[in-house]
Amino acid sequence: MKTTSCCPRCHHELDEGPIIYRCANCRRAVYAADVENEYIPRQPVAA
Repeated sequence: MKTTSCCPRCHHELDEGPIIYRCANCRRAVYAADVENEYIPRQPVAA
């Protein structure tokens, strides 16, 4: 199962770590248990 999560700080995509996700943009580490709690969806872009 592959899911896409966003960094709660800068909203870039996190890598696919099983326990700790890392953001390549701001170098923040986010535990998998905290992804749902801190998840902030991206703002929709007007077409």
